[in-house]
Amino acid sequence: MLTPTTETEAADIVRDHAGHGQPLRISGGGTRAGFGNPVTGAVSLSATNLTGITAYNPAEMVITARAGTPVAEIEAALAENGQGMAFEPIDHRGLMGTAGEPTLGGLFASNASGPRRFTLGAARDHLLGVRFVNGRGEVIKAGGKVMKNVTGLDLVKLLAGSHGTLGFLTEVTFKVLPTPKTAVTIVLSGLEDEAAVRAMAAAMALPVEVSGAAHLPESVAGRFIGGVLPEGAATVLRLEGLAASVAVRAETLLAAMAAHGPVSRLPVEQTTTLWHEIRDVAPYADGSQRPLWRVSMPPSEGWKLVAGLRLRAGIDAFYDWQGGLIWMHMEADPEAEILRHGIRTLGGGHATLMRAPDAVRAVTPAFEPQSPAVALLSQRIRAKFDPHGIFNPGLMAPGASL
Repeated sequence: MLTPTTETEAADIVRDHAGHGQPLRISGGGTRAGFGNPVTGAVSLSATNLTGITAYNPAEMVITARAGTPVAEIEAALAENGQGMAFEPIDHRGLMGTAGEPTLGGLFASNASGPRRFTLGAARDHLLGVRFVNGRGEVIKAGGKVMKNVTGLDLVKLLAGSHGTLGFLTEVTFKVLPTPKTAVTIVLSGLEDEAAVRAMAAAMALPVEVSGAAHLPESVAGRFIGGVLPEGAATVLRLEGLAASVAVRAETLLAAMAAHGPVSRLPVEQTTTLWHEIRDVAPYADGSQRPLWRVSMPPSEGWKLVAGLRLRAGIDAFYDWQGGLIWMHMEADPEAEILRHGIRTLGGGHATLMRAPDAVRAVTPAFEPQSPAVALLSQRIRAKFDPHGIFNPGLMAPGASL
């Protein structure tokens, strides 16, 4: 593994490998190892030695740090000032069965986002600026360090979620927000998936600022927060903010949700634990390699996909983002063709294979197949960033050199 300690050293390594056409497997802390399509014959280039916070002004709510800085270090620095990453980055270690420390660069390269995604945006929406090494070994700077600066902003957004296929991140700048003072979760019990989706939509239409909306079917609800949720399925709605405001909004939400079924509430301690477990997909962090899908589609259609698949395959599932994100755990085969056909039939979406045995990963595209026009555009973009095709070749498109 190559672990440069400076940006210049990283650029020299990339330039040398580009000159010899030698592929590089771009990585951070290795906590997402095994994700994506297999990358073979590549030397690992890791940012783990590019560490440290380089600028942080709490008053401006903007922080800059090197890409290899552990996420835990960033969170600790922010917590000292009552601030945090509002997009709640998922920790993939449990569901991927990996060790190591999540890094800041890996977080943004994978666009890791949690339960607030549907209200406050994804990781990429909080990213303001980046420094990275392109496939020619050139150091590129895009974006800025203030929220009003839009110079190179499109380039910044493009790097987020590219999984190391466009460049080797060396530094990132992003905005942060104050940490909510308190939180409470309203629990609706016993709803079937379709009814739960309707209830979550009704909750989102209220002026109470719901910051988390998830549905945990009966098959999975007992595996959250030590099994203390009420018996049966649980539809959970989170409110955050100042204590007085949360108390008033909670009463409004309780009264409105009573029309949909039995309601109760969780205190702040259980609320914190529950949403961490939802974020990190705790029920499926079972140490196995059984196929796990991350499906994104319109909230009104997701439950239909799950219902149809349950008639044809052994699956377990739960919903986040008001039903728009489905974590789908397969008992045996990934059933990729059936799943993706169902998504197309219901109006479209994306299914990403997060984990599976090596033999399955070798023959199953991890990412949603692109249309010919989009695939051509993606290829042209990568050719500009990485003309020699050395960064994570094939990771996002099986068999692709670019």
